[in-house]
Amino acid sequence: MTLRELSQLVATGESRYLEFKRRVPRPGRIAKEVIALANTHGGRLLLGVDDDGSIVGVRDAAEEEFALRRALQERCEPMVEVITERVPVTDKRDVILVRVPESTFKPHYLRNGARRDTAYVRVEDKSVAASREAVRLMRSQRNPSDVTFEFGEKEQTLMRYLESYGRITVEQFATLVDIPFKQASHTLVLLAKANVLQLHRHDQDDYFTVAY
Repeated sequence: MTLRELSQLVATGESRYLEFKRRVPRPGRIAKEVIALANTHGGRLLLGVDDDGSIVGVRDAAEEEFALRRALQERCEPMVEVITERVPVTDKRDVILVRVPESTFKPHYLRNGARRDTAYVRVEDKSVAASREAVRLMRSQRNPSDVTFEFGEKEQTLMRYLESYGRITVEQFATLVDIPFKQASHTLVLLAKANVLQLHRHDQDDYFTVAY
């Protein structure tokens, strides 16, 4: 990538597919960003670009790349493979372009030590914790299989609700048909696996819509 192409990319701003970092931050933070991209649709991370889009570069690209790869090895489960490329900005500074492909081994988790490991996904220009429903769907995509379910009274009530309101959360569905939250989650995920519903990730509450 040339400096001109880099400038054009930066001008598009941060998004679901693009993240800026002035340099490699703490291991957990950089690993979270990479995990979120890998768990969603992939994307690119630019090291040496400020949040405001200023292209400043990093002074020691080799050291930054080492810190990045060590963070991914130590904090990602399973490991996320990335491709890096250096774009010279000045004689002494480079921007590191980190390409993160969408993973075929998702969900990836951030190792949190004594705390429970957390999966992250990309929502607009943010990396947020994945809901249990998103994690289940990622697991099912890794091992696809035929899905069978009974389309009963609760499912019919759900579809009528969606015809009227367009979207529904797990909590809303549980309240609508008076079932436990866990059962509501299972039903919605099952319908999403069968491509009847589509899951939409949100930084507050994920929601489902009709998939067709």
